[in-house]
Amino acid sequence: MKKLILLTVVIVFTQITFGQTYNDFETDSTKTYEPFKPSKTQFMIRGYGHTGLNTLSNDEETESSYVGSAFAPIFLFKHSDRLMFEAELEFVLENNELEVGLEYADVMYVLNKNMTVRAGKFLLPFGTFMERLHPAWINRLPTRPLGFGHDGIAPSSGIGVELRGAFELGGPKLNYSVYSTNGPRLKNGSEEPEEAGMLMFQNFEDNNNSKAFGGRIGLLPFADSSTEIGFSTYSTSKVGARDSDYENVGAFLYAIDFAFIKQIPAIKGFIDIKGQYNNSNIDDATYTEVHEDGDEEEYTFDNKSNSLYAQLSYRPTMASSDFLKKLELVGRYSNLNTPEGAEWEEQSDQYAFGLNYWLTWRSVLKVAYQTTDSVGGHDGGGTTNSFFVHWAIGF
Repeated sequence: MKKLILLTVVIVFTQITFGQTYNDFETDSTKTYEPFKPSKTQFMIRGYGHTGLNTLSNDEETESSYVGSAFAPIFLFKHSDRLMFEAELEFVLENNELEVGLEYADVMYVLNKNMTVRAGKFLLPFGTFMERLHPAWINRLPTRPLGFGHDGIAPSSGIGVELRGAFELGGPKLNYSVYSTNGPRLKNGSEEPEEAGMLMFQNFEDNNNSKAFGGRIGLLPFADSSTEIGFSTYSTSKVGARDSDYENVGAFLYAIDFAFIKQIPAIKGFIDIKGQYNNSNIDDATYTEVHEDGDEEEYTFDNKSNSLYAQLSYRPTMASSDFLKKLELVGRYSNLNTPEGAEWEEQSDQYAFGLNYWLTWRSVLKVAYQTTDSVGGHDGGGTTNSFFVHWAIGF
């Protein structure tokens, strides 16, 4: 009862105040204030979701499971024409648990038509895959290429500040990005001995006083913007924890990316080519291996890794059949090589082939087959064959 009375008082007071303000404006032209106006701010929710069936088989066993739905809402808030905020959450059912993550959350301010600054947690423009192509309804296959994601060698996001923009060059176009983040952490093997020497890119609080610096330049040489070539770098002089034996270990990473998409009348459809090469170079360091009998042994290795992927897709958008127009053929090759002598040494080759059916421009049903040949790695290597049926939607 008290809550109802309080709510009534608030409503009445608000109506009286608004009415008085409006009447004052109407009856006294010397006053400068105006009646209440609607806000010019805008708020929008976008995002995507996906679910499906995964079947994996190797020399030892076969696993088949429906994968739990993943939901990734994206929140967009426009305070003004210059000031904006964006954030993406991820809700994923994995390992019989609900995992919740913050993909990115950053504030953006438009300085001018060629420059925008943003700060917070943002997707890194290290190449193009993680920043532009990884969402389930944009990625043409159900999986990511080798080298991306968990235990990957390419960074996906960071906390820091970035300046980005684009320029017209009289036909060709140029886009750019420069940024600074907390940088990655070096895994020294104290918690996970099998991952000593790897970089952990999820560094929410800097473990030393050295920041990482990176950037990307993308050139679109043709007036129709059908082709883009990009070069990215990401480096830091320190990845080890402050006051540790690894404090002065540094890292330098670079990537080269390529994209071509165009409708070609001769083949009655769109052809889409994507590719990226990643290279990681971490300073050598000495790590300790503990054997089953308790003996300790020191070892080191040349800590260099690389990965690449090349993808080709074709969609017959100019076909006479409405059914054929909605089909898309896709193939991808990816490769990953990690340091020889490391506990996580791996050489893998992966081939993936898929057939997509586009229900709408942002809803797709994917059927794909994938085979991976590995030497080393966490599972000891071998050949893994996978079959996927996935459905993804962007909203």
